[in-house]
Amino acid sequence: MAIMLAKTMDANTSNNTEVWMEQILKKIEKLMLEHDAISPELIKKKDIKLGLRNPDGSGVVAGITSKGIVIGYEKIPNPDGTHTVKPVEGKLYYCGYDACELAQRIQEEGRYGFDEITYLLLTGELPNKKDLERFEEVIAERRPLTKLERAIIMQEDVNYNQMYALHSVISHLSRCDPDPDSTDIKDVSRQCINIIAKAPVIIAYNYNVMKFRKGGDLFITKPNPAWSTAENFLYLLRGERPDEYEAKLFDLALMLHAEHGGGNNSTFAVRTVTSSGANTYMALCAGVASLSGHLHGGANEAVMKMMKDIKQHVKDWNDDEEVEHYLKLMLEKKAYDRSGKIYGIGHAVYTKSDPRAIIFRQKAEEFAKMKKNLDEFNLFAKVADIGSRLVQKYKGTVASPNVDFYSGLIYKMMGIPMELFTPIFAMARFSGWSAHRIEQIIHNKIIRPAYASSLDEFKEYIPLEKR
Repeated sequence: MAIMLAKTMDANTSNNTEVWMEQILKKIEKLMLEHDAISPELIKKKDIKLGLRNPDGSGVVAGITSKGIVIGYEKIPNPDGTHTVKPVEGKLYYCGYDACELAQRIQEEGRYGFDEITYLLLTGELPNKKDLERFEEVIAERRPLTKLERAIIMQEDVNYNQMYALHSVISHLSRCDPDPDSTDIKDVSRQCINIIAKAPVIIAYNYNVMKFRKGGDLFITKPNPAWSTAENFLYLLRGERPDEYEAKLFDLALMLHAEHGGGNNSTFAVRTVTSSGANTYMALCAGVASLSGHLHGGANEAVMKMMKDIKQHVKDWNDDEEVEHYLKLMLEKKAYDRSGKIYGIGHAVYTKSDPRAIIFRQKAEEFAKMKKNLDEFNLFAKVADIGSRLVQKYKGTVASPNVDFYSGLIYKMMGIPMELFTPIFAMARFSGWSAHRIEQIIHNKIIRPAYASSLDEFKEYIPLEKR
């Protein structure tokens, strides 16, 4: 009887707690909206650069870097001391080199280039043949996972969300490091190179473990030291060596995603966490965490989901008027997710063009011909062209397709599952993140921007019984 009474009391307490919790949540929501909502007038009055963006949309300069430069507009001075933003064709530079030219020249020479781009970002110099061979050997030697590192992946309770799994494994790699908290440049460089080398293996293994937990066969094999990063990743994912065309196309994607300046959300997160004195594993996990957000890393997934919806609602994919009509409905928040967005169109910096998207469009068309998938590519191209024009008309900004508009289509034609689109982005970006981490350590200055108060007055304490 006493036991039954105790259980009843426990159940009642639990039910009451849930009711109270719901009441607290509603009150928090109400008060947060009441106190924390910011009016545009207040932002202008206090000269706040919300999101670290200037009123003209350009980024606030918060640091300096030699790693990546992103150009999408020019600032033209006005007589009154202000300036006008002029859209220009996009450019991306890695350590002073045109990134797209680099990638294309490497491919013209018939080579895999991701390791070479990584070397450039870490050192600031293009390697000579001997240095490149040595660096490739270093990467190959560090690529296989140790027994403990494999166990970390197998011990994950749930690997279904691949970005969660990647974040967890990278953080736990500190357990395999004899001096994980060192901020000595030599130790940090070693840690970064290890993570860059192992990331493709971790991502492939994470996905295979997830499939196994869903009832599939478990496929875990070791990387081949004679193969490139791109070849190894596709091999570890599929169980067979990819053909040269697909491997080099994937290598191109890694090269073009490796770095994008210090101001993008994930790289800035890495630099901010680095500036506090945090270790390499925590700093790079900050990049993974940032990239998991749909406004930054999940853009190609968003494009693929949007295109699936467009395919369902546009009966004739070749009809420009029908495509334009549906895109107008999207921009007017009357179709798809009613966000008013055409995903993959527009960029925080690029205006007239994203140089990476130009290359990806050409490669996507070439690959689609090989895969007999031109109908789908042509629909993508039509949405890109019409969508860019409509965004400019509806929103008054010059916009063009960004790199993520075509990357998802390329991955899909490769047979890569959508769950891996963002982890692949992270796989490439570990190189850029690492370069920025090292640079931030050298700069040795904690990042601490100021926030203006939205409150009009300070408050006096009121005793509990009088509230």
